Amino acid sequence: MKGDLRRMWVIVFFDLPVTTKPHRTAAARFRNDLLNDGYLMLQFSVYARMCRAQEAVDKHIRRIQGLCPTVGSIRALQVTDKQYSRMKILLGN
Repeated sequence: MKGDLRRMWVIVFFDLPVTTKPHRTAAARFRNDLLNDGYLMLQFSVYARMCRAQEAVDKHIRRIQGLCPTVGSIRALQVTDKQYSRMKILLGN
């Protein structure tokens, strides 16, 4: 691709506790913040967002760091558009 205009995806995986009302509220807020920031829900705790360059990836990962609840596990994975397009969707019966 031209220059640094390389499409990348940020995939966010998370496992947040929901055993108490404050934890459920924090988890729901985190999911809503991702949706409001342009992420698509791939699965209940897996969200993805396309970015047009590395600088945008870095910006969105910093933004996620600021949104993290105080408990739980959150991971962000960066993949190229080509890698993302090779994802296989496997459905059960």
